[in-house]
Amino acid sequence: MKKISLAIFTLLIIVSCANEHPKNYISLSGKLENNKDSIITISGRTGDIKTISIKQDGSFKDTLEVPKADIYTFQTSRAKRAPIYLKNGFNISIKGDADKFMTSFEFSGAGSSNSKFIVAQLEKSRSMGNPADILALEKEAFETKINSLKKEYDSILSSYNDLDSALVDMANKQNLQMFDYFEKSYVSSKMIGKGKPSPKFENYIDFKGGKKSLDSFKGKYVYIDVWATWCGPCIREIPSLQKLEKEYHNKNIEFVSISTDESRRSGGSWEAAEKKWRDFVKEKQMGGVQLWAGQDNALQQAYQITGIPRFILIDPSGNIVDANAPRPSDPKLKDLFNSLKI
Repeated sequence: MKKISLAIFTLLIIVSCANEHPKNYISLSGKLENNKDSIITISGRTGDIKTISIKQDGSFKDTLEVPKADIYTFQTSRAKRAPIYLKNGFNISIKGDADKFMTSFEFSGAGSSNSKFIVAQLEKSRSMGNPADILALEKEAFETKINSLKKEYDSILSSYNDLDSALVDMANKQNLQMFDYFEKSYVSSKMIGKGKPSPKFENYIDFKGGKKSLDSFKGKYVYIDVWATWCGPCIREIPSLQKLEKEYHNKNIEFVSISTDESRRSGGSWEAAEKKWRDFVKEKQMGGVQLWAGQDNALQQAYQITGIPRFILIDPSGNIVDANAPRPSDPKLKDLFNSLKI
């Protein structure tokens, strides 16, 4: 009888331990092959949360606490970053190649399926290609493509049965926002589609003096570069744009750069914004037609410009050839020019 009582008592202890509250911390371990860095940094929306030392063989092991379940950044350097979903109580192991950051990562352990799901979502988004290509489809093809994408994203979500509810809600909201963007943008894009009359700009300040409007260039193709002095990607396109300007100098095309520099990035002063633009154009010896939009953002709104640089090609009659034309550094741009016999 005593032996039976002792066995029951032992079983009760085991059951009691199994029903304890989840750990209020995360166990994180793993190994990175070909690693040359010494520290892993875990950061969230408000900054760094934890640094973890990496041993010479690439292995690491530590614990940390997060303020809430969320997507965090796992990184060893600025060039090597990956998303990871963390929640107190998780026990995650990561194995991969430091030279193939994120794409080689294998997640395992309690809570690891959440990170696997995020990586799968990112890979799907990358494989989608340029959203502009989807928006350029005819209506029936567009609807078919969107329905196909919806099924694919739903399939990814349903492939993981033990996802954290907060991540599921986040993913569903993001997917709804993405498809809402596609559907609304498709309707709007038809207003600025190929062959449609281009929205106009009027009385933009010319660096060389006076003012220019879109109608100032009627009779020529117009390649518009919407940019700003603070925009890194815009600045990286300048050398390629300058080469094109020289190559097509005597052709039937004008290269028109429109600066969107505004007061908010110039201490609240429009005068300072204009000066910043003028100083930059002079310093970089920028060619072509250099215009400043000033306080007029009508062209940006009409073309639904939410990010720069943005390039637009307009034909001699003032109609749109491509509302989202290739960048100067893209060989496809010259192919487009050649097809138009510019």
